[in-house]
Amino acid sequence: MKKIASVLLVLAMLLCSVAFAEVAKEDMKVGLICLHDENMGYDANFIDSMKAAMANLGLDESQLIIKTNIPESQEAYDAAADLADMGCQYVFADSFGHEDYIIQAASEFPEVQFSHATGTKAQSAGLENYHNAFASIYEGRFVAGVAAGMKLNELVAAGKEPKVGYVGAFPYAEVISGYTSFFLGVRSVCPDATMTVKFTNSWGDQALEQEAATALIAQGVSLMSEHADTVGAPTACEDAGIPNVGYNISFTAVAPDSALISSRIDWTPYMQMAIESVMAGQAFDTDWSQGFNEGSVAMTELNEAVAAEGTAEKLEEVIAAFKAGELHVFDTSTFTVNGMTPEEYVATEDYLQDTANGGFNAAVHQIAAGYVTDGYFHESEFQSAPYFDLPIDGITVD
Repeated sequence: MKKIASVLLVLAMLLCSVAFAEVAKEDMKVGLICLHDENMGYDANFIDSMKAAMANLGLDESQLIIKTNIPESQEAYDAAADLADMGCQYVFADSFGHEDYIIQAASEFPEVQFSHATGTKAQSAGLENYHNAFASIYEGRFVAGVAAGMKLNELVAAGKEPKVGYVGAFPYAEVISGYTSFFLGVRSVCPDATMTVKFTNSWGDQALEQEAATALIAQGVSLMSEHADTVGAPTACEDAGIPNVGYNISFTAVAPDSALISSRIDWTPYMQMAIESVMAGQAFDTDWSQGFNEGSVAMTELNEAVAAEGTAEKLEEVIAAFKAGELHVFDTSTFTVNGMTPEEYVATEDYLQDTANGGFNAAVHQIAAGYVTDGYFHESEFQSAPYFDLPIDGITVD
């Protein structure tokens, strides 16, 4: 029945903007759509953050409906529509490929507010009830890279090579931005470091992730990091005695002798703001991104049993510099692309077409000059989702 009412509301939107009604605390219902479930670190991070946001607002967990194992397909729309039909006034979806389906639901349920993590289309969708959100996680990855670089220096002093391995899910800008910022953190303290990346082309295939990590270890990497959703890479590192830097959650329980630290987005501040806005009947940002100062970027505990001496103090120094605006991850004096600074770099047509090997979006580089000002590339300022995907020197895609 609500779908019929939604069609009428869509027609009404042609004449005027939707005024969102206030929602009493006891009547508030929230929906969360997850690509996997709580057994995946990626989704567990969202679930934990949503529960924390609701607890901070005095909402009961019975007011939260979670749909898990929702693929990046029409099932995402079905899940969103079902949550709207169940009375949710706010729905959050957690995976990149959910976006088009959430936009479809938002257009059909204009009385419901929808948020989507890592998406890129909210600014162009033209819907008052559809939002993108992310965080300045590239800063957290840089901090994790500093911890890795200090450990790498220790390993080099013991006779190891300054070689880093990285298991990535897809050659998306989000992943490329992430591994580049991590590598720049490594190089800020270990200038001779190089890094090899292997893609699995899957977000959640533990066997593939473990296989990629094992292959990198066989190539002689001394340290590993990853951007994928399972414990595949940390498990391979634990088995081989290779230090590992994680993402989303701490892997110390899985790999106590090798897990170093993880960076994570804490979604609690955003989710709390969005739910508060919905209850107040107020509009909120179409495209939102925050960092360390707002508590949206966080680090898990440092595993002192693995970390190099002095790491904790160094990380505090780096985080303080980010909070003060004194440090920029993509400082163009710290990296080159094909031997040139980013201001000078012009992508070749061949490279722009080479998306299979981590090639990047031509549209970004047509306006790259506007992204590089004041001596650094301004990541996540023009849209919340990362868009840095330059192939910098020192990183090889295998």
